[in-house]
Amino acid sequence: MKKIIFSVMLLCVLGLAGYELAFSSAAPKVYRFVNYDELQDGDIIFQTSSSPLSVAIQLATHSKYSHCGIIFKEKGAWYVYEAVQPVSITPLEQWIAHGDGGKFVIKRLANAKQTLTLSAINKMKQAGKQFMGKDYDGTFEWNDDRIYCSELVWKIYKTGAGIEVGKLKKLKDFDLSSQAVKTKLKEHYGNKIPLEEPVISPVAVFDSPLLVTVRSN
Repeated sequence: MKKIIFSVMLLCVLGLAGYELAFSSAAPKVYRFVNYDELQDGDIIFQTSSSPLSVAIQLATHSKYSHCGIIFKEKGAWYVYEAVQPVSITPLEQWIAHGDGGKFVIKRLANAKQTLTLSAINKMKQAGKQFMGKDYDGTFEWNDDRIYCSELVWKIYKTGAGIEVGKLKKLKDFDLSSQAVKTKLKEHYGNKIPLEEPVISPVAVFDSPLLVTVRSN
């Protein structure tokens, strides 16, 4: 009887170990890249995705980064405020897992300790939450009716901290010559492309001289 009980217990332990191994092997591989101790509220995170729109953004802006968001801590956990469909607050690990190969770059204001006070961070969060639930803006208009990713980052910083992270351009200033870009422009605008529309691109935020790199993998 003791042998039977021991055998059953051994099978249960082995089964549980196998389950945990299977679960861990299926889990995203991005966790090891995130050092939570080095994160700060207001950090800006960038990644690349392989969607047709992202490819067009890469070609038009000559940058591999096509998506960005702002990292904030909420109830003890790290999240990314991002403009997708709809504008959302996404767990950091989940956000990273959505990128191409789980790769990302985190940047921060060079003078963040002096500039991003608790009051400024709270104002930035409030500014961001006003956009939550709004539709993603695939036509990159500068009004607040719909929002795209780098527009969300730029406007949160501008409204909450009075800082312009990245230089605005006009749509006509980008490289619109590739077929992928032309296809997306045609799809979104038809024959009336708003070439004078102000646009803030992910690479414009990325290249801002106000930022320094915190993590790149």
